[in-house]
Amino acid sequence: MDEYRLNILKKSSAEINRLQLLSVFFDDEVIYKIYLRSQVIHQLFANNEELEIEKLDLFHLQFTDSVIELLRKIKKSNEKNVSLIYDEIDLNEELIDRMAGSLVDQKSFQQDKQKQSLKINLSLRKLFSVLSDLSSDFPFSKNINVFSSKYANGFYYDLTTDQFSKLIDLQDKQVYTNVYATIEKKLMGKLCKNDFRTEFYIGLKAGELVIEVYKFLDEDYYYLFFPSRNLFLFCDLTILKDLDMTNNLSERERIVQELQYKNDKLKSNAAVLKTAIPNEVAQLLEDSYGKISDINFLNHLNNFDVQSNILKTMLKTDLF
Repeated sequence: MDEYRLNILKKSSAEINRLQLLSVFFDDEVIYKIYLRSQVIHQLFANNEELEIEKLDLFHLQFTDSVIELLRKIKKSNEKNVSLIYDEIDLNEELIDRMAGSLVDQKSFQQDKQKQSLKINLSLRKLFSVLSDLSSDFPFSKNINVFSSKYANGFYYDLTTDQFSKLIDLQDKQVYTNVYATIEKKLMGKLCKNDFRTEFYIGLKAGELVIEVYKFLDEDYYYLFFPSRNLFLFCDLTILKDLDMTNNLSERERIVQELQYKNDKLKSNAAVLKTAIPNEVAQLLEDSYGKISDINFLNHLNNFDVQSNILKTMLKTDLF
């Protein structure tokens, strides 16, 4: 076999290998059939030296090159679009992680609310004993202020300074007081009557100042704890009538679920889009395969310019 013929066959094998890689990538039946048919044509020339080898070269020039270039263009366009989808997926994942973290904090908050309620109840019971016995013992449970320090920024509701001032106003209130705490007398009586059974209700803040509001378990009464002064007073909720106390936990959960569903859908779309072929191109490839599968194809190779031109024109379109 002369070197000229050998070089064309070698070049043909390289073209077919590129076509094979694209057929694997797109996993498309028509592309795979074109690849197989191109192999058959190549083998026909390889096994029959009497055939004009220039016709094989012309076949690749007119057909295979255009198909490969067209598929590569589609592949590049698809990969760009898939990359944009995964950028959106990554942004959604970041948001999910942040919101999921908030949900974890919410669970910790719910658990620590119970612990804080227990600390306050024990502290008030101890304060009652200290005041009754005129004792100098420290009445508060250990680390009683840690709860507000930990959760105020994320879970306490904002008050105006005027609302805050009204809540902690001692005017016209009779109180018990010692060096450690001040408590409204009527509140202490109510606590004793209810055996100091209360629970954390909400947290409030104005700047760096915080208030913890507690509710009696068996009655619709509320009191506040102002840690900065260790002050306990009945809490007038009418002062908070304009306060938006909507819990947005369910909203967060809904958003997380929607983002997770959206990402699943985007991943599914990305998998499809990665190997998607426009309908116009798919039809053109089907027509092209029909032509190269014709038993008399080689005899009409010189007339294949029309199909070649259609393929080349498709390369210039904005379909992808």
